[in-house]
Amino acid sequence: MVSYGYMEEIDRWVLHRLQEIIQRVREAYNQYYFHMAFFTLYNFCTVDLSALYLDVLKDRLYTSKADSRTRRSAQSAMYIILDAMTRLLAPILTFTAEEIWLSLPLHDRREQSVHFTQFPEVNPEYMDAGLAHNWSTMIALRGEISRAIETARKNKVVGHTLDARVDISPPDNLRSFLETHREDLKTLLILSQITFVDKDEIKNPYMSQEFPGLTIGVMKARGTKCDRCWVYSESVGIAREHPTICERCLANL
Repeated sequence: MVSYGYMEEIDRWVLHRLQEIIQRVREAYNQYYFHMAFFTLYNFCTVDLSALYLDVLKDRLYTSKADSRTRRSAQSAMYIILDAMTRLLAPILTFTAEEIWLSLPLHDRREQSVHFTQFPEVNPEYMDAGLAHNWSTMIALRGEISRAIETARKNKVVGHTLDARVDISPPDNLRSFLETHREDLKTLLILSQITFVDKDEIKNPYMSQEFPGLTIGVMKARGTKCDRCWVYSESVGIAREHPTICERCLANL
């Protein structure tokens, strides 16, 4: 397990979201609002996990070194989530929750059955309002940029998002934020490249309605597609012994 302070930012964000879910579900159970408990958990699984966090996480899990801090960070967050979710779902999916519980990694403190445990408590260490605000902004930006990518896909400019390079001309109030979180945003969008350019350099611009002044352009990514991670990079081929992989994958190998 990687301690919270050494986790990647997106892993710390999802643990913040988990605490909000725990609080809401416990309140629902206490008030006998079982439908609210179910739909809160269902939406967390489909919206926060499946459509966002786990989708984004695949690159790090598949391509990082097995024992790297970044990969262990993802695994640690997923273990914490699964442990909490199994407990919260136990009254609803009794047999399935028990099967999951028995499949979790063994450790000395684990109860014999999930039905011998208590609901998880909200962990104040995992709550970070500032972090949550930043990621809410990035998720909203992800939605706007995804619309521009979808338009480019319809126009046959790109296929998969990893085929794309996104050029962004941000308004002044967003520039510093975007520059600070460039890599996080690239990860969120599952893109090969993000660049910041002047507005007049963008061909076929997409004008954001949600973020006034934000202009987005989508082009074919520069470089060659890495056979290992599928990200386009101009560093593919720099190593003679591995001519079809990028610099990042070379370091991981």
